[in-house]
Amino acid sequence: MDVNMGNVLGLVFANMHDTTLGDMTKNRTMGSVMFGGRYRLIDFPLSNMVNSGISEVGVITKSNYQSLLDHLGSAREWDLARKKGGLYILPPFGNVESTLYRGRIEALYGAMSFIKHSRAKYVILSDCDVVTNIDYKPIVAAHIESGADITAVAHTGVYSSDDIKTSTVFNVDADKNVTSVLINPDISGTCTTSLNVFVMSMDFLIETVNDAMARGNVSFERNILQEKCRELKIKIYEYDNYFSKLNSPESYFKSNMALLEPENARKLFVPKRSIYTKVSDNAPVKYDLDSKVSNSLIADGCIIEGEVENSVLFRGVKVGKGAKVKNCILMQGTVVGDNAELNYLITDKNVSICENHILTSSPQYPMYVGKGASV
Repeated sequence: MDVNMGNVLGLVFANMHDTTLGDMTKNRTMGSVMFGGRYRLIDFPLSNMVNSGISEVGVITKSNYQSLLDHLGSAREWDLARKKGGLYILPPFGNVESTLYRGRIEALYGAMSFIKHSRAKYVILSDCDVVTNIDYKPIVAAHIESGADITAVAHTGVYSSDDIKTSTVFNVDADKNVTSVLINPDISGTCTTSLNVFVMSMDFLIETVNDAMARGNVSFERNILQEKCRELKIKIYEYDNYFSKLNSPESYFKSNMALLEPENARKLFVPKRSIYTKVSDNAPVKYDLDSKVSNSLIADGCIIEGEVENSVLFRGVKVGKGAKVKNCILMQGTVVGDNAELNYLITDKNVSICENHILTSSPQYPMYVGKGASV
């Protein structure tokens, strides 16, 4: 089925899962969290939408979005700096009646003037907690062909209770119709979990949001998906390609480390479907003659004088002479002093590790050092 993606509006929720990553989202949105050496989490849904042919995207924010604004800029890197369509930042209090939203319904209601102004016939809602390279075009085509009210992208697999406790789980019949919905259940095993991507028509979205607000409902998952799953036609689009869902600091650490496996990196970074990000004019990585690097992702602008193994280093990281960095994620501007030793550590931006210091933890609970700290 041929679909005109110019008739699709993309809406990205930058703050929807801020509480799941702990201190990493203390001063930034979920969408602003760094990932994979040079990216931010919002780069993935934005790039997926652009690569799918969507030319009008709104980013719904709530709080702590200064770093997000700095990153997105004019949206030129995503080819969304346009006279028609393009990228729109939608902060809270978008209209006189809106408040600091408590759920997805209130967030959409606050952006309703923008939504109604769009000429799109369909809407894609996406969060920033899933890292993947997905083509939205077949999802929209499946939605139109099925005649569903809502199409939810989901994955069926074996999950632990830690993965499920922050997820929406669908029970479906043989035809992929949703029969019931569980929200943050305490279960494990084979489940069909939501990837927090939803497709619906523009008219249905506007009507549903207005009706929910009139009834005092604010949660899309509870008040729409769960309470009305028998009343509405909600279909599942099964997604089987590579993805990482970030619902804890531990999952963030594992998802970054998974990119050290070439097979995973090839599945996420597809040549014809690039993941775009803000361009920084940094010098190439500088390796000292005595440096040793193995199985690591190292971004431009780094200076490596010591040893780096099984690690992800963001732009501008410096590893001093005699220092040993193993199984670490070092964000932009981190400086590791001479002869320091790090193992299973996550550092935020502009962290300084003093000379001769030893910091180590476990892969199950990696240590996190906050932005601008000196240890």
